[in-house]
Amino acid sequence: MEDRLKERLMQLREEFASGQAQLLQTEARARDLRETLLRISGAIQVLSEELGETKED
Repeated sequence: MEDRLKERLMQLREEFASGQAQLLQTEARARDLRETLLRISGAIQVLSEELGETKED
């Protein structure tokens, strides 16, 4: 019985560590995606303003 509990504890610790690693990766991907969207948004704004200035000329 004790061996089974120790084995299960080891499995749970491994799963927990794996979950933490996945969470860190997911958070990094989300951060990178937010930065990319911010750059795209900025480019959209610049191009929209340029097109607006061109229409006025």
